Amino acid sequence: MLSSLKALLSSVVDYAGLFPPAKLSLKEAIANYVRYNLTPYSWMLGRFVLPVSQLTQLETLLAHLPSEHGMTKPLSLSAILSEDWELELDQIQSLNNTDKINIPSVEFKPLLPKEIEKVIPLLPTGVESFFEISFNQNLETYLAVLQGTGTAAKIRTGGLTADAFPNADQLCRFMFASAEAKVPFKATAGLHHAFRGEYPLSYEPNSLSTAMPGFINVAILAALVYWQKITYKEALTVLKESSSHFQFKENNIIWQDKQLTISELEESRQFFFRSFGSCSFQEPLDDLRQLQLLS
Repeated sequence: MLSSLKALLSSVVDYAGLFPPAKLSLKEAIANYVRYNLTPYSWMLGRFVLPVSQLTQLETLLAHLPSEHGMTKPLSLSAILSEDWELELDQIQSLNNTDKINIPSVEFKPLLPKEIEKVIPLLPTGVESFFEISFNQNLETYLAVLQGTGTAAKIRTGGLTADAFPNADQLCRFMFASAEAKVPFKATAGLHHAFRGEYPLSYEPNSLSTAMPGFINVAILAALVYWQKITYKEALTVLKESSSHFQFKENNIIWQDKQLTISELEESRQFFFRSFGSCSFQEPLDDLRQLQLLS
């Protein structure tokens, strides 16, 4: 495993097996997450994404989880809040950092900027908070509310229909605006594959296909934007590049005449591109293996 690729992709996949197109039961999704944590690729696995409404069910499930499942540490969750977020934040506070559950992040469904302003003072200390922003909204207005608060943005990079996927211009505009405002972000949906291409929208036979962004394209571009190493025009190209246009070396990743060192990759992941939610952990791994980037 190349050190540069590990720096780019460490803890990058927040596993969202409960959500479409996978739509697994909680029992199935938890079993997968525990199993993935026991593989040699656990370094790529982030948090388990769970609606707060299923926390009680999760507690019951974990209490009866057989010891052979290998749960040696608390389950790390990213909790999705509903419209009753105030009550749910109290519930999270009471559950957090128990011997079974750790909730280092919460995710809010779309709120208006004035609503976000009311939420921020009530956020629990030490919990990373992501506020979803639509590409169709005024990005600058939303980012101005988040700027300097220690909170982060969340964007949708796909879904079950072709129109749910942002184009390269929308993604670039968001990244440059977020970098300028110094607001970190996570992505969700549509990033099952390493590089941009035409892929099926679902796991159904004869599913329609559409152009989807690649998680490596997004992660590399985020680092280049964070370090101000790229122009907007160049950024549009990065999002469309295939694997052959990047050089993955032990101590850096190179695109054209631009390189990213391990320390630069680590910092951009820590302070800018945080992770992406995916209903599959296996598909990203399979893509990387096929490209011979993973052994």
